Amino acid sequence: MPVHVETHANISDAARALSSARDGRFFGGGTLLMRALNEADQSIGTIVRCTDPVLRQVRSEGDRIAIGAGVTMAEIMANRDLAFLAPVARIIGGPAVRSAATVGGNLFAEPPYGDFTTALLALDASVRFAGESGQSTPLQDFLRDRANRRGRVVESVMVPRITDPKALRFVKVTRVKPKGAALMSIAAWLPGSGGRGCRIAYGNMAPTPVRAAAAERALEGASLSEQGIARALQAATEGLTPPTDMFASEWYRREVAPVHLKRLLLGQGQ
Repeated sequence: MPVHVETHANISDAARALSSARDGRFFGGGTLLMRALNEADQSIGTIVRCTDPVLRQVRSEGDRIAIGAGVTMAEIMANRDLAFLAPVARIIGGPAVRSAATVGGNLFAEPPYGDFTTALLALDASVRFAGESGQSTPLQDFLRDRANRRGRVVESVMVPRITDPKALRFVKVTRVKPKGAALMSIAAWLPGSGGRGCRIAYGNMAPTPVRAAAAERALEGASLSEQGIARALQAATEGLTPPTDMFASEWYRREVAPVHLKRLLLGQGQ
């Protein structure tokens, strides 16, 4: 089946084109989309591209930073204001992938990909769509209805400004280092002292990145010591149904999640 490609200079025009194409996909970096096309994915009939510079911008907005959806992992690593996200971007594939893979594309990545989105979820990020005039959608809500948002163009992702890179902790659990697909990823944002206000997110433990709400509640007010995090580790997978796939079983994911969460919270190997 032939694929129609449209290129627009304005993000508003691109958004209209994508919304009117029932078989359309937006082209960001193409690291996953081109694989689907090469595998003859029959659900894709139209590709919409956009060259609007707004997609490549990183700008300050008060106490938050707006990261354009077209910003690549390599650009994240090179941006001083985004130093707290550089370790996460660094584990996304190899140099060739990082030079193409975009923040917006990662939002739609299916397991075993989407590690960067896991970190964004821990950071309480929000998503801004083209034409929303400053309004944004919490990332958690976006992920809950992600399948129905492919017809909209993401303009940027909003994250809090973090001056201490150690406040965001991240681990990618893989059998093939350093570039293997993750069987699990864990991100923890520790904005306060101890576990106060801690946010924990898992990747590849559900169809989309997901919060570890029970572990967060158990950690509230606790110290980041072995004794203080004990209840959080017991609740590490409470309320979750990890998948069984070619990378790991549900049982294995439940067994290793507390181990890696413990190391992350104690800052071991960070």
